[in-house]
Amino acid sequence: MLVKRTYTQEELTALLQRHGINPTAQRLEIARLLFARAEHVSAEDVFMLVNTAATPVSKATVYNTLGLFAERGLIREVIADPNKVFYDPNTAPHYHFYDVATGQLTDIDAEGVQITGLPSLPEGARMEGVDVIVRLRQSDRPTH
Repeated sequence: MLVKRTYTQEELTALLQRHGINPTAQRLEIARLLFARAEHVSAEDVFMLVNTAATPVSKATVYNTLGLFAERGLIREVIADPNKVFYDPNTAPHYHFYDVATGQLTDIDAEGVQITGLPSLPEGARMEGVDVIVRLRQSDRPTH
């Protein structure tokens, strides 16, 4: 479950620095928006939201910043389908439901899911994580 969190400028600066990210004004604004909203958002969502502020941010900066945040482990990149990528500020272990009709992504608590039978990893590789996305579509038939 995502929890909204408002960081002070100093806390955000420290958070970015702990992840090896130079805290520019644009990066701080994008991070503030991500953690304050605590929602799964697309890059387009972030672009629109961050540009309601006084300082405009280019689309390239938004995409590059989200990519950097994901690469450094500050957020997670969730690929719900080939045309829809979400950025998730919740980096704790969890999985997702994706409603293909509405495009809504919601969390599934990791404790409610058991994953067994994973293959052996290739020599020299280490597991970074397992993503589970349960795709949903509302049924046209009533349930009994």
